[in-house]
Amino acid sequence: SGTAAYLKEKGIAVQVVNKVGEGRPHIVDAIKNGDISMVINTTQGAQAVADSFSIRRSTLIGNIAYFTTIAGAKAAVDGILAMQRADLAVKPLQEYL
Repeated sequence: SGTAAYLKEKGIAVQVVNKVGEGRPHIVDAIKNGDISMVINTTQGAQAVADSFSIRRSTLIGNIAYFTTIAGAKAAVDGILAMQRADLAVKPLQEYL
């Protein structure tokens, strides 16, 4: 998928899994098995919207990060990259003003 290609390009390890409608094992199975740590699920089309319900429910039950927009996914990727660079620090709010 385009999302996986983008993440790989940024140096983030990605495992592409079947969508719910593509047969088992699929994303919900992987979530329930504890194989997934983050889900990016942007929906296009009726089937994708229908699949998103079971994906969203599984991620909530499994306490897994779940992003539904490109903007949200990009923010997550930027955060992951900052952590990998150790370019992330806690500072008082006053230092940003």
